Amino acid sequence: MSEIDLNPLKPAIESFIPLGRSGLMPALHAAQKIYGWLPEEVASEVAKSLRVPLADVHGVIEFYSLYYNEQVGQKFIRVCTDPACALKGADGLLKYLCKNYKVDAGQTTDDLSLTIEQSPCLGLCDQAPAALVDDDAETNISRNFRSYDIGIPQSLVYGSIRELTINCGEGTTTLAKYGEYSAYKKALSVNPEDIIAEIKASGLVGRGGAAFPTGIKWEGAAKASADQKYVICNADESEPGTFKDRVLLLDDPHRTIEGMCITAYAIGATKGYIYIRGEYPYIVPVLEEALNEARMAGYLGERFDIEIRVGAGAYICGEETALFESIEGKRGFPRVKPPFPTTHGVFGKPTVINNVETMCNVPLIIEKGFAEYRKIGTEKSPGPKLFCVSGDVAKPGVYEVPFGVTLRELLEMAGGVTGKKALQSVLFGGAAGAFATAEHLDVKMTFEDLRAVGLPLGSGVVMVFDETRDMRDVLQRLGHFFAHESCGKCYPCQMGTQRQMEILNRVAAGKTLPDDLIRLQDVGWTMTEASLCGLGQTAAGAVLSAMKLWPALFESEKPVLSKVKAIKVSRVSKVAKVEAKSAKKSATKKAVTKKSVKPAKAKAVKSKSKKTTASKSVKKR
Repeated sequence: MSEIDLNPLKPAIESFIPLGRSGLMPALHAAQKIYGWLPEEVASEVAKSLRVPLADVHGVIEFYSLYYNEQVGQKFIRVCTDPACALKGADGLLKYLCKNYKVDAGQTTDDLSLTIEQSPCLGLCDQAPAALVDDDAETNISRNFRSYDIGIPQSLVYGSIRELTINCGEGTTTLAKYGEYSAYKKALSVNPEDIIAEIKASGLVGRGGAAFPTGIKWEGAAKASADQKYVICNADESEPGTFKDRVLLLDDPHRTIEGMCITAYAIGATKGYIYIRGEYPYIVPVLEEALNEARMAGYLGERFDIEIRVGAGAYICGEETALFESIEGKRGFPRVKPPFPTTHGVFGKPTVINNVETMCNVPLIIEKGFAEYRKIGTEKSPGPKLFCVSGDVAKPGVYEVPFGVTLRELLEMAGGVTGKKALQSVLFGGAAGAFATAEHLDVKMTFEDLRAVGLPLGSGVVMVFDETRDMRDVLQRLGHFFAHESCGKCYPCQMGTQRQMEILNRVAAGKTLPDDLIRLQDVGWTMTEASLCGLGQTAAGAVLSAMKLWPALFESEKPVLSKVKAIKVSRVSKVAKVEAKSAKKSATKKAVTKKSVKPAKAKAVKSKSKKTTASKSVKKR
């Protein structure tokens, strides 16, 4: 007989049953919150209740990294090891945890008290190194966890202007503090066509990376004929180095909601979704409270309402059509386009999807008017822009500036490179971006100026690496990220990201094979030209740019570009070894403080789930 008590499950998923398959992901989240994982009996009950084939339920569970089909620990610690956190010693922290609890990454103690995982970017790059402890963000972690901050992360906001971030940096802004939705009320006083014209005239383009003209997108959805239209806010902020949407949603949720209300009025939508990444669980209560405030004030309700959907650990769902599939209760596979979302979006209906920063620009445009809005920035890149500055800078955080400031000016605002070291490179646009060097310091931060020098603005990532950093290690981590996150739907990306990772592993180890440079180029351009969606099309961007800048990195022998640089790199390597050795000696159970879990008394064994990082990668392929 089953030991699983299904009685708590039924009331927990009752509200999702009328949604049918679309209720699958929220139902699975609710179920996993009860049991800690998703046993076969639970999956069967969810399938039966929602009338979804059991095979499809298992397909969804297997696809998303944050669903578990075998038992895991009562407490979960996910340690980010992507580039920004790696610069701050994340690998050492992960090793310390694993040694202290006598498990490897991806394993569970045999008393089922704790599971430790190596995690992709947690969107906490400005407060690295970071981890996610159950639903709490653990940031600014010192070596051996002697000190850290835990709970809702801080919002570090800087810059030369405060238009989008005027309410950010001092905790969550309630509706009472935010005030009435004045821009929405202003929009309701004119025709929807006039609102679309205003957005078009403002020159606003998407701030998520694609930079598609927002007004044209709205116009397409408005003209589409349908009995139902949707507005979606893409808050699946999973690009390594990106954390601006986290700050906007935590500190000023009503600005995003007001932007969605204006969008809905302009295109004639009555239903909206905020799709937020699963690694931001602490934002969900903040959003729920803000939505309730908006409903009580009459901004949401019969005319237009918004539902929160939470992802489950899949970077691919940042791609708009994969996000639609996820909302519909499916695996996050991108769709072939055309047709486009403005006519065939979520549930096959006309849909406008914009990211958080784009939505926050909408009330600003309507309130100021397009002419005043265009006075910010440049003629071809109007408006304010948020940049996520992290890595080797004195003051990492979100920086709001007008388009047109130079990279040099931005880095000066951030206090320059730490330790008075020289700048080696800057990763623009995140994992899917490209590298800049000191030669690009005076390039203006606009779409047109960056494009002219072959740099993508992307999602606003500015990740800084000083002269001591080994760029091969950075490239290796980017390669692992894409290999892990490729959904596997199209062959160029599925195989390309794996081959790219394998070659970058050899590069990092100084063991390249003859013609690896050519192979890496071939794989990169094949993915760029032949992949189905933006993930595969940009997965080689940073690698290809690095090959142009530092071809010597890809030689069999580890390159010595100059005696000074060689000494500095060598010294850092020795320091890292000393620190690792010191960490091993000082690692004790007592060293984990505050809310950390007590070590299991029983000897640790591999998790019964066998859901290690490697196994997840295979499943996602």
